[in-house]
Amino acid sequence: MTELMITSLNSGSNGNCYYVGNEQEAVLVDVGISCRETERRLARLGLSMQRVKAIFISHEHSDHIRGLEVLSKRYQLPVYITYPTLRNSRLDLQPHLVVPFEAYAPVQVGSLSVTAFPKLHDAADPHSFMVSSSGVNVGVFTDIGTPCDHVIRQFQRCHAAFLETNYDEDLLDNGYYPYHLKKRIKGEKGHLSNRQALTLFTGYKPEFMSHVLLSHLSKDNNCPHLVKELFSAHADGVEVVVASRFGETPVYRITGTPVPLAVVPAVPPVRIAPKRLNLGVQQELLF
Repeated sequence: MTELMITSLNSGSNGNCYYVGNEQEAVLVDVGISCRETERRLARLGLSMQRVKAIFISHEHSDHIRGLEVLSKRYQLPVYITYPTLRNSRLDLQPHLVVPFEAYAPVQVGSLSVTAFPKLHDAADPHSFMVSSSGVNVGVFTDIGTPCDHVIRQFQRCHAAFLETNYDEDLLDNGYYPYHLKKRIKGEKGHLSNRQALTLFTGYKPEFMSHVLLSHLSKDNNCPHLVKELFSAHADGVEVVVASRFGETPVYRITGTPVPLAVVPAVPPVRIAPKRLNLGVQQELLF
């Protein structure tokens, strides 16, 4: 039976890094923590950097790329990144390690297949990813303002998912953030609230989903206990885990029956034209 191992090494506006792999190879989605912290956290989990064969970058905000240059250079890891994201990141990557990707063009990394798909977020060319092996699928769904058809369709195929639950609406509305930032966070290219994520989860989670890792929680506008209680009440057997902004989660082993394409009804995708923004590597727009 196919098995994928997953962990969140860190999740939040202070840095995001997600690991998906098997016994032979693994990939990282985003490297928003330092190379040293990435190494330390993998070592504490009993995972080796030698298994990591590639890095996939979702967008250019600094909490997703802060440790990328050093990690990629030290281990000579290819970085899969779109050209608009690279241009707006101001990253100084070694040219031979830069590999562009396109939405819905699967990238083979050993026995892993990684497929990017567009999403709505305030960045130059944002994408999320599905990592698959023999029909077992793990999705990374963070930094999403509104669940578009791309996101919904891919979520329906997941045995496990990293799902953004960035903010509680009441905590954000009553908090100290200025109005323009609250509006940005709640906008269609901002972040998912607990309620938005729960609607996606309850409306579209497949019956074979085993784990959901609630991710990218705001330090000021959310509460881990609150969101875990909210999702646990609707879990229907799915294990609910809150990914920490202070450390790694345990390693979860994801197994399941391979998903045939016919299981998921066709949803006509919404075309999202990439925006060319000059954001800069140090800018963190949303929290």
